[in-house]
Amino acid sequence: MENKRTCLYDKHVALGALISPFGGFDMPIQYSNIVDEHNAVRQACGVFDVSHMGEVLVAGPESEKFVNHIFTNDVTDAPDGKIYYGMMCHPTGGVVDDLLVYKMAPQRYFLVINASNIDKDVAWITEHAKAFDVVVEHQSEKYGEVAVQGPKTEEIVERVLGIPCKELAFYTCKELEYNGETIIISRTGYTGEDGFELYGSHAFTNEVWDKLLASGEVKPCGLGCRDTLRFEVGLPLYGDELTDEITPLEAGLGIFVKLDKDFIGKEALAAQKAEGLKRKIVGIELKDKAIPRHGYEVEADGKVVGVVTTGYNSISTGKSVCMAMVDIEYAKLDTEVAVRIRKKVFPGVVTKKRFYDKNYKK
Repeated sequence: MENKRTCLYDKHVALGALISPFGGFDMPIQYSNIVDEHNAVRQACGVFDVSHMGEVLVAGPESEKFVNHIFTNDVTDAPDGKIYYGMMCHPTGGVVDDLLVYKMAPQRYFLVINASNIDKDVAWITEHAKAFDVVVEHQSEKYGEVAVQGPKTEEIVERVLGIPCKELAFYTCKELEYNGETIIISRTGYTGEDGFELYGSHAFTNEVWDKLLASGEVKPCGLGCRDTLRFEVGLPLYGDELTDEITPLEAGLGIFVKLDKDFIGKEALAAQKAEGLKRKIVGIELKDKAIPRHGYEVEADGKVVGVVTTGYNSISTGKSVCMAMVDIEYAKLDTEVAVRIRKKVFPGVVTKKRFYDKNYKK
């Protein structure tokens, strides 16, 4: 089966991007190089094509009740324009997907899901919606999306695009008219920096991309640095830190799991919390420059005690670090462990998962 392409695909090719499959799409991994693009986002402004993400609209009289039923976070009485992060879980507590829920208006919710899970998620949402008075509309084909990220983003979006965004607080969104169409702008960011997401038609997405690049102030960024950026600030990637088998509690995301309401997977997660975790995702810093990669074994006391989920030589800190799923007795901060990289074992220590401090708009 051929990979899909976003509405900006031809632009990536024209820019000489390295294209690679991701989540069923042919996506740009890098344009110049990952370090340059990563630093552009940390220091100035970068733009990502994230049109591969999925969008689902849930509307109707029981939309709040339904969203609360499938979502670990609590959207009860949410103000219009508020955004929530959370998970959809299996009855076993494993994660179907992590997602953002945008409360657009009374009885209208906009769900943003991961590209690799679009088919699975839409089937899951549609199946569970049958018991509720809601309409589910799969809108992934309708929307393109760009993420503009970095400390200079707010000023650039206002001046270069003419889109007012200053008043948006962190994790809020609004709809507005732009050249005769309704677009959505939100302020979340998956990079640890301030930033905005712009959702609109394919024509709008192309126009925004062209204007930002023509300004000379915004660097095109690929999924390579998107991964290094999110990783440094401890944000999970579905397939690595979250899977059908990994629960939100094991991933250290319990803050987004509201056990005082009913949702699919609640019983399993409440039981897991009561019994105590048997394993957990932690940060590990190596004392060497060797780079721990996904799937490498974590060792301690002469045995395998875990596995690396994501690892890099952190661009912003220069340290060799990783996130890893380890047995709970080795999850405490400052615990000495080691990572096996090919035939050698490199000593390290358990740290917080956030290797670099976030710089979100307060």
